[in-house]
Amino acid sequence: MFVDSHCHLDRLKQNDQQLSETLAFARQRGVEHFLCVAVSVKEFDDMLAKVAEYKDVSVSCGVHPLHQEDACSYAELLEKAAHPSVVAVGETGLDYFYSSDTREVQRQSFIDHIRVANELNKPLIIHTRDAKQDTIDLLKEHKAPTTGGVLHCFTEDLEMAQAAMELGFYISISGIVTFHSASALREVVKAVPLERLLIETDSPWLAPVPHRGKQNQPGYVVEVAEFIAQLKGITVAELARITTGNFYSLFPLARPS
Repeated sequence: MFVDSHCHLDRLKQNDQQLSETLAFARQRGVEHFLCVAVSVKEFDDMLAKVAEYKDVSVSCGVHPLHQEDACSYAELLEKAAHPSVVAVGETGLDYFYSSDTREVQRQSFIDHIRVANELNKPLIIHTRDAKQDTIDLLKEHKAPTTGGVLHCFTEDLEMAQAAMELGFYISISGIVTFHSASALREVVKAVPLERLLIETDSPWLAPVPHRGKQNQPGYVVEVAEFIAQLKGITVAELARITTGNFYSLFPLARPS
């Protein structure tokens, strides 16, 4: 069985009936759990309401580094992230590729998220792009020893992956790994130990081959798994078993009761 460790179900261009059908399709393909990741605390309540009926959907709470117009106070983030349905803090992090002019705002937001994760003992979900040194430095400076997390939709180099893993983080791979242009990422994936690997769709974006051009959806995590299994020289079933176990180890609050 698979887990989509990072998707944005509230961002799918679908009505409630279509969302139910999308999740049913994923389940038919063997996806047993979905982590719906917040990009805005202001929209958190609406996101939570949208997925509340689905027992196999967990949620996170946070502000994406490119959504600083939706920034919130530390107190508000702490209050929302303390909700019993929240299994992780984020998506947070740093993105200097698309928004280098907001570096200081992003850094403070990232620090706030790390502090909230430490206080609640919930893992971090991190977006990082072109901000390798600052991301690692801030984690080293502020992360509590027991607070783990994941660098999601990873596209950086092996050096960064190794630095994150040394801090207790997992590396999550999306459909980007299937893209023709992703040869460097494929080499990173080959080197990342299976016990530190997660899989995701990041839907509705980044649909894997052969679904390029379509809206991505959680069911397509199977294609991500198939591709990575081939890179690793193992069966799809083994990759599913390992990455699913990794997911529940990182996000224990998502475990089925």
